[in-house]
Amino acid sequence: MLVAAAVCPAPPLLARQLTGADPVLPELRQACLDAVTELLAARPDFVAVVGAADATQVFDPARQLDLRVFAPALPGLPPRIAPVPAAVGLGKILLDQAGHTGPRELSSVGAAEPGGACAGMGAQLARKADRVALLVMADGTARRTLKAPGYLDERSAPFDEQVARILSGPDLTPLLTLDAGLASELMATGRPAWQVLAGAAAGLASTARVHYQGDPFGVFYLVSSLTFAAAR
Repeated sequence: MLVAAAVCPAPPLLARQLTGADPVLPELRQACLDAVTELLAARPDFVAVVGAADATQVFDPARQLDLRVFAPALPGLPPRIAPVPAAVGLGKILLDQAGHTGPRELSSVGAAEPGGACAGMGAQLARKADRVALLVMADGTARRTLKAPGYLDERSAPFDEQVARILSGPDLTPLLTLDAGLASELMATGRPAWQVLAGAAAGLASTARVHYQGDPFGVFYLVSSLTFAAAR
C-alpha cells in the first residue's frame, strides 16, 4: 500500500557536480531534499523512483545518471554501468543524498503512455510491499514566460494551477483526466509520472505539504510531500 510520496521536479541543477561550489537555486535543492527526507520518515519497506522518459522501463537500482548528457566534459560512468534517464537518475541522487539504503526500484514511464497505462503502473507499484513510497520526478509546463524553453503560452499557468490544486489532495484521481495532448504542447513532461502517482493512490486520501512552488526559469517546479490513508 502507498503510504507516502514526494513530488519533485527534475532540473539538472539537482546534481551538485553540475553547479560546483556556487549552487543554483539552493532553496529548490533543499526543498527536494526535505521532501525526500519526509518520504523516508514514513518508514517505507520499498521506495520507487518514477520519472518520465522516452519509454516505460524498470532499471537495475545500481544504474546511475550519466551527467555527460548535461555537461559532455565531465567524466563518464564506468564501462559496466549503464545510465538511466535523467529524471530517474536525478531521483536516485536525491535518495542517496537523503541516506536511503533500503530496497528501491528505478522506473521510467513513457512520455506517450496514456493515463490508463500510467494508472496501472502505479497500482502495480503500490502492491510491491506493505509500505510503499514513491518519489515522483515531474516538471510542470515549460512555457510560462517569454524566456521559457518553449516561449510563453498563456495556457500554462492554468494547467499548472490545476495540477497543484489536485496534488493538494485529498483525491488524486483527477490527475488521470489531464489532457496528454495539451500537456505535450505545454512541455509539461511530468504528466505521465503524476498519473502513475494517481494510480498508486487509488482509494486513498492524501494530505500534502508544499515545500516549494515557482517558475524561476519559465518552467513550473512543485515540491510536495504527501502522506496517505484509507479514504472514508
